[in-house]
Amino acid sequence: MTEITKGLFGASKDIFQNNKGSILRTVIYTIGHFAIAITVLMLVADVSFMIALTDAIVEPLANSIWYFILDKWWASKLKK
Repeated sequence: MTEITKGLFGASKDIFQNNKGSILRTVIYTIGHFAIAITVLMLVADVSFMIALTDAIVEPLANSIWYFILDKWWASKLKK
């Protein structure tokens, strides 16, 4: 294994270990958001499943990044 690969895996492991709770909540939120977005788009906007699926993947991914940042900030304020 190269030094770069070892460094990347080590850094990834550290990030995961230090953020387990936030990562788990983010993943659960994202999966739920996919299902809700597909359902709402198909019922309200009357779009096809493929269009709803595309939007349901792209938009929640952006939201999940936002949620992770918000959760980390929120948790940092509770510690003080």
